Amino acid sequence: MTMPTLSLAYLTTFDVGPVEAVRIAAATGYQKVGVRILPAAASGEPEYPLLRDDGLLADVRAALDDTGIRIADVEIIRLKPENDWDLFARFCERCEALDAVHVLVAGDDGEGHRLTDSFARFCEMAAPHGLTADLEFMPWTAVPDLKAASAVVEAAGQANGGVLVDALHFDRSATTLEEIAALPRNRVNYVQFCDGVVPYDPSDEGLIRIARGERLFPGQGGIDMRGFARAIPPDVTISVEVPHRALAEKIDALGRAAMAHAATMAVLRSAERSP
Repeated sequence: MTMPTLSLAYLTTFDVGPVEAVRIAAATGYQKVGVRILPAAASGEPEYPLLRDDGLLADVRAALDDTGIRIADVEIIRLKPENDWDLFARFCERCEALDAVHVLVAGDDGEGHRLTDSFARFCEMAAPHGLTADLEFMPWTAVPDLKAASAVVEAAGQANGGVLVDALHFDRSATTLEEIAALPRNRVNYVQFCDGVVPYDPSDEGLIRIARGERLFPGQGGIDMRGFARAIPPDVTISVEVPHRALAEKIDALGRAAMAHAATMAVLRSAERSP
Protein backbone atom coordinates (compact mmCIF):
# COMPACT_ATOMS: atom_id res chain seq x y z
CA MET A 1 0.00 0.00 0.00
CA THR A 2 1.01 3.62 -0.48
CA MET A 3 2.88 5.12 2.44
CA PRO A 4 0.81 7.80 4.19
CA THR A 5 1.74 11.47 4.08
CA LEU A 6 2.18 12.68 7.65
CA SER A 7 2.26 16.31 8.73
CA LEU A 8 3.57 17.52 12.08
CA ALA A 9 0.77 19.70 13.45
CA TYR A 10 1.57 23.04 15.04
CA LEU A 11 0.18 22.01 18.45
CA THR A 12 2.31 18.87 18.74
CA THR A 13 5.44 21.02 19.04
CA PHE A 14 3.74 24.20 20.28
CA ASP A 15 6.79 25.12 22.33
CA VAL A 16 9.16 25.72 19.39
CA GLY A 17 9.20 28.24 16.56
CA PRO A 18 8.33 27.43 12.95
CA VAL A 19 11.93 27.05 11.74
CA GLU A 20 12.68 24.49 14.42
CA ALA A 21 9.35 22.75 13.75
CA VAL A 22 10.31 22.31 10.11
CA ARG A 23 13.66 20.80 11.06
CA ILE A 24 12.07 18.55 13.68
CA ALA A 25 9.55 17.30 11.11
CA ALA A 26 12.37 16.40 8.75
CA ALA A 27 14.38 14.68 11.49
CA THR A 28 11.47 12.52 12.66
CA GLY A 29 10.07 11.25 9.36
CA TYR A 30 7.23 13.63 8.50
CA GLN A 31 6.74 14.94 4.98
CA LYS A 32 4.87 18.12 5.92
CA VAL A 33 4.37 20.54 8.80
CA GLY A 34 1.62 22.86 10.05
CA VAL A 35 2.17 26.42 11.26
CA ARG A 36 0.08 29.00 13.07
CA ILE A 37 -0.23 32.63 11.97
CA LEU A 38 -3.46 33.78 13.63
CA PRO A 39 -4.47 32.81 17.20
CA ALA A 40 -6.80 29.97 18.09
CA ALA A 41 -8.41 31.65 21.09
CA ALA A 42 -11.45 33.79 20.41
CA SER A 43 -9.78 36.71 22.19
CA GLY A 44 -6.71 37.65 24.19
CA GLU A 45 -4.11 35.67 22.21
CA PRO A 46 -1.73 37.77 20.08
CA GLU A 47 -1.09 37.18 16.39
CA TYR A 48 1.96 35.09 15.54
CA PRO A 49 5.19 36.57 14.10
CA LEU A 50 4.91 34.83 10.73
CA LEU A 51 2.06 37.17 9.84
CA ARG A 52 4.32 40.22 9.62
CA ASP A 53 7.95 39.24 10.17
CA ASP A 54 9.49 38.98 6.69
CA GLY A 55 12.80 37.82 8.13
CA LEU A 56 11.17 34.90 9.90
CA LEU A 57 9.24 34.01 6.76
CA ALA A 58 12.50 33.94 4.80
CA ASP A 59 14.08 31.72 7.46
CA VAL A 60 11.14 29.31 7.28
CA ARG A 61 11.38 29.23 3.48
CA ALA A 62 15.09 28.45 3.75
CA ALA A 63 14.41 25.61 6.20
CA LEU A 64 11.77 24.19 3.88
CA ASP A 65 14.19 24.32 0.96
CA ASP A 66 16.95 22.71 3.03
CA THR A 67 14.81 19.83 4.29
CA GLY A 68 12.29 19.19 1.52
CA ILE A 69 9.47 19.55 4.04
CA ARG A 70 6.34 21.31 2.79
CA ILE A 71 3.74 23.36 4.63
CA ALA A 72 0.47 21.44 4.83
CA ASP A 73 -1.91 23.63 6.83
CA VAL A 74 -1.91 27.09 8.34
CA GLU A 75 -3.98 28.08 11.40
CA ILE A 76 -6.43 29.59 12.06
CA ILE A 77 -9.31 31.53 10.51
CA ARG A 78 -12.18 32.04 12.97
CA LEU A 79 -15.39 33.11 11.25
CA LYS A 80 -17.39 35.35 13.59
CA PRO A 81 -20.46 37.54 13.16
CA GLU A 82 -18.03 40.32 12.16
CA ASN A 83 -14.71 39.54 10.47
CA ASP A 84 -11.57 41.47 9.58
CA TRP A 85 -11.42 40.68 5.89
CA ASP A 86 -8.31 42.80 5.33
CA LEU A 87 -6.53 40.71 7.95
CA PHE A 88 -7.75 37.53 6.27
CA ALA A 89 -6.41 38.79 2.93
CA ARG A 90 -3.01 39.36 4.53
CA PHE A 91 -3.19 35.88 6.05
CA CYS A 92 -3.79 34.33 2.62
CA GLU A 93 -0.86 36.23 1.14
CA ARG A 94 1.44 34.85 3.82
CA CYS A 95 0.09 31.35 3.25
CA GLU A 96 0.92 31.61 -0.44
CA ALA A 97 4.40 32.93 0.39
CA LEU A 98 4.92 29.73 2.38
CA ASP A 99 3.53 27.54 -0.44
CA ALA A 100 0.92 26.29 2.01
CA VAL A 101 -1.99 24.18 0.82
CA HIS A 102 -4.73 24.15 3.46
CA VAL A 103 -6.28 26.63 5.89
CA LEU A 104 -7.93 25.53 9.13
CA VAL A 105 -11.26 27.35 9.52
CA ALA A 106 -13.41 27.44 12.67
CA GLY A 107 -17.05 28.52 12.79
CA ASP A 108 -17.88 30.90 15.64
CA ASP A 109 -21.08 32.40 14.26
CA GLY A 110 -24.34 30.87 15.45
CA GLU A 111 -26.34 32.43 12.59
CA GLY A 112 -26.15 29.69 9.99
CA HIS A 113 -26.82 31.67 6.82
CA ARG A 114 -24.29 34.33 7.74
CA LEU A 115 -21.68 31.70 8.61
CA THR A 116 -22.23 30.01 5.26
CA ASP A 117 -21.87 33.34 3.45
CA SER A 118 -18.68 34.09 5.37
CA PHE A 119 -17.25 30.66 4.61
CA ALA A 120 -18.04 31.09 0.90
CA ARG A 121 -16.41 34.52 0.94
CA PHE A 122 -13.26 33.17 2.57
CA CYS A 123 -13.11 30.30 0.07
CA GLU A 124 -13.27 32.83 -2.75
CA MET A 125 -10.51 34.84 -1.07
CA ALA A 126 -8.31 31.76 -0.56
CA ALA A 127 -8.70 30.20 -4.00
CA PRO A 128 -6.43 32.59 -5.97
CA HIS A 129 -3.67 31.79 -3.46
CA GLY A 130 -3.96 28.05 -4.15
CA LEU A 131 -5.51 27.32 -0.76
CA THR A 132 -8.30 25.08 0.43
CA ALA A 133 -10.54 26.27 3.27
CA ASP A 134 -11.19 23.40 5.67
CA LEU A 135 -14.01 23.85 8.18
CA GLU A 136 -13.26 21.97 11.38
CA PHE A 137 -16.18 20.88 13.50
CA MET A 138 -15.65 21.16 17.27
CA PRO A 139 -18.35 20.28 19.82
CA TRP A 140 -18.17 23.64 21.67
CA THR A 141 -18.48 25.81 18.54
CA ALA A 142 -21.32 26.82 16.22
CA VAL A 143 -20.24 23.86 14.03
CA PRO A 144 -20.41 21.03 16.56
CA ASP A 145 -20.32 17.92 14.35
CA LEU A 146 -19.65 16.57 10.87
CA LYS A 147 -23.24 16.99 9.72
CA ALA A 148 -23.18 20.70 10.57
CA ALA A 149 -19.82 21.23 8.88
CA SER A 150 -20.90 19.41 5.74
CA ALA A 151 -24.07 21.49 5.55
CA VAL A 152 -22.07 24.74 5.60
CA VAL A 153 -19.51 23.54 3.09
CA GLU A 154 -22.09 22.21 0.63
CA ALA A 155 -24.31 25.27 0.95
CA ALA A 156 -21.30 27.53 0.29
CA GLY A 157 -20.74 25.65 -2.95
CA GLN A 158 -17.02 26.41 -3.34
CA ALA A 159 -14.70 23.94 -5.03
CA ASN A 160 -11.90 24.58 -2.52
CA GLY A 161 -14.14 24.15 0.52
CA GLY A 162 -13.57 21.10 2.70
CA VAL A 163 -14.52 19.48 5.99
CA LEU A 164 -11.70 18.94 8.48
CA VAL A 165 -12.19 15.82 10.58
CA ASP A 166 -10.27 15.65 13.85
CA ALA A 167 -10.23 12.24 15.57
CA LEU A 168 -10.77 13.83 18.99
CA HIS A 169 -13.78 15.87 17.85
CA PHE A 170 -15.23 12.89 16.00
CA ASP A 171 -15.19 10.94 19.25
CA ARG A 172 -16.67 13.80 21.30
CA SER A 173 -19.44 14.76 18.87
CA ALA A 174 -22.54 13.25 17.28
CA THR A 175 -20.45 11.94 14.39
CA THR A 176 -20.05 8.36 13.20
CA LEU A 177 -17.34 6.52 11.32
CA GLU A 178 -19.93 5.78 8.64
CA GLU A 179 -20.47 9.51 8.13
CA ILE A 180 -16.74 10.09 7.84
CA ALA A 181 -16.37 7.30 5.29
CA ALA A 182 -19.28 8.72 3.28
CA LEU A 183 -17.76 12.18 2.88
CA PRO A 184 -17.16 13.04 -0.80
CA ARG A 185 -13.45 12.68 -1.55
CA ASN A 186 -13.25 16.23 -2.89
CA ARG A 187 -14.39 17.54 0.52
CA VAL A 188 -11.60 15.88 2.54
CA ASN A 189 -8.26 17.64 2.09
CA TYR A 190 -6.54 16.58 5.30
CA VAL A 191 -7.46 15.06 8.67
CA GLN A 192 -6.14 15.35 12.22
CA PHE A 193 -4.92 12.28 14.11
CA CYS A 194 -4.66 11.79 17.88
CA ASP A 195 -6.18 9.83 20.74
CA GLY A 196 -7.94 10.88 23.94
CA VAL A 197 -8.99 9.69 27.36
CA VAL A 198 -12.30 7.86 27.73
CA PRO A 199 -14.39 8.66 29.73
CA TYR A 200 -13.85 12.41 29.67
CA ASP A 201 -15.24 15.69 30.98
CA PRO A 202 -18.03 16.63 28.50
CA SER A 203 -18.25 20.28 29.54
CA ASP A 204 -17.05 22.90 27.06
CA GLU A 205 -14.23 23.76 29.44
CA GLY A 206 -13.20 20.12 29.72
CA LEU A 207 -13.36 19.53 25.98
CA ILE A 208 -11.25 22.60 25.26
CA ARG A 209 -8.69 21.74 27.92
CA ILE A 210 -8.13 18.28 26.48
CA ALA A 211 -8.14 19.49 22.87
CA ARG A 212 -5.49 22.13 23.48
CA GLY A 213 -3.23 20.42 25.95
CA GLU A 214 -4.11 16.88 27.04
CA ARG A 215 -4.35 14.76 23.89
CA LEU A 216 -2.78 11.31 23.76
CA PHE A 217 -0.64 9.60 21.16
CA PRO A 218 -2.67 7.42 18.77
CA GLY A 219 -3.34 4.05 20.34
CA GLN A 220 -2.94 5.25 23.95
CA GLY A 221 -6.54 6.31 24.61
CA GLY A 222 -10.08 5.13 24.16
CA ILE A 223 -10.87 6.43 20.66
CA ASP A 224 -11.40 3.87 17.91
CA MET A 225 -8.30 4.95 15.99
CA ARG A 226 -8.15 1.85 13.81
CA GLY A 227 -11.75 2.46 12.75
CA PHE A 228 -10.94 6.12 12.15
CA ALA A 229 -7.91 5.18 10.03
CA ARG A 230 -10.06 2.90 7.91
CA ALA A 231 -12.79 5.53 7.47
CA ILE A 232 -10.57 8.31 6.08
CA PRO A 233 -9.38 8.32 2.45
CA PRO A 234 -6.24 6.21 1.96
CA ASP A 235 -4.34 9.02 0.21
CA VAL A 236 -5.25 11.92 2.49
CA THR A 237 -2.64 13.94 4.40
CA ILE A 238 -2.70 13.04 8.10
CA SER A 239 -1.88 15.92 10.45
CA VAL A 240 -0.58 14.40 13.69
CA GLU A 241 -1.91 16.75 16.38
CA VAL A 242 -0.97 15.66 19.90
CA PRO A 243 -0.50 18.62 22.25
CA HIS A 244 0.27 17.52 25.80
CA ARG A 245 1.37 20.35 28.08
CA ALA A 246 2.45 18.19 31.01
CA LEU A 247 4.51 15.88 28.79
CA ALA A 248 6.21 18.92 27.26
CA GLU A 249 7.71 19.65 30.69
CA LYS A 250 9.50 16.28 30.60
CA ILE A 251 10.18 15.50 26.93
CA ASP A 252 11.44 17.97 24.35
CA ALA A 253 9.69 18.78 21.07
CA LEU A 254 11.93 16.49 19.03
CA GLY A 255 11.17 13.55 21.28
CA ARG A 256 7.43 14.18 21.30
CA ALA A 257 7.32 14.53 17.50
CA ALA A 258 9.14 11.21 17.14
CA MET A 259 6.80 9.51 19.59
CA ALA A 260 3.74 10.89 17.80
CA HIS A 261 5.07 9.70 14.44
CA ALA A 262 5.82 6.20 15.71
CA ALA A 263 2.43 5.86 17.39
CA THR A 264 0.60 7.06 14.27
CA MET A 265 2.44 4.63 12.02
CA ALA A 266 1.72 1.79 14.44
CA VAL A 267 -2.01 2.50 14.32
CA LEU A 268 -1.97 2.78 10.53
CA ARG A 269 -0.14 -0.53 10.24
CA SER A 270 -2.65 -2.12 12.62
CA ALA A 271 -5.45 -0.78 10.42
CA GLU A 272 -3.60 -2.05 7.33
CA ARG A 273 -3.11 1.49 6.07
CA SER A 274 0.61 1.06 5.36
CA PRO A 275 3.09 -1.76 4.70
